[in-house]
Amino acid sequence: MSDRNLSLIYLYTRYERFWHWFQAALIILLLVTGFEVNTGVGIFGFQTAVTVHNYAGLTWLIAFAFFVFWLFTTGEWKQYVPTTKKMLVVMRYYAYGIFRGEPHPVPKRKEAKHNPLQRLTYLGLAAALLPVQMATGFLYWGYNSWGDWGLSALTLQIVALVHTAGAFAILSFLVVHLYMTTTGHTISAHVKAMITGWEEVEKDEKIEDWEQRAGVKNA
Repeated sequence: MSDRNLSLIYLYTRYERFWHWFQAALIILLLVTGFEVNTGVGIFGFQTAVTVHNYAGLTWLIAFAFFVFWLFTTGEWKQYVPTTKKMLVVMRYYAYGIFRGEPHPVPKRKEAKHNPLQRLTYLGLAAALLPVQMATGFLYWGYNSWGDWGLSALTLQIVALVHTAGAFAILSFLVVHLYMTTTGHTISAHVKAMITGWEEVEKDEKIEDWEQRAGVKNA
């Protein structure tokens, strides 16, 4: 794709960029310390890893609450409304078309930052996987208070199993996400956009009706 087919737009706000990198740092720290706690192999030492993991988890929980608040006060939650429109076309693009140099079938826009596959993935993360991971982590942290909370029927083994499975799911997403950052018109284009806020997108593409998002505020 030649540069004349691209235009520069301000796509990601300062808060979005901050949240993205801050959450990424917390997730990596949690993965590293969590696996050290479970395996005994790492760089912090067991007790330090436990302490860092607990504080990082509580920080993530609080930061996530602010993110949800931001989504609903700015109207950006509309970016995550799932749709099946063009889903198969996008899947075909990532499985086949991208390797042939085809243009993306759903170019990014301020009104529609995520394609159908991304919407479904990010919604699943934000509405299911991350809350379950945070809830099980909080339960793990408060194990000694389960009796006072009326949770005596729970078993630590089940909570630990769900929490560990969630960690591997998040790790899998992180690996795929890192690969996807290299699929822009240059290998560093998406990373650069998440640092500066400015993304190069294809010109003169019609925004479909289902992509229109009225009332989304700039931050």
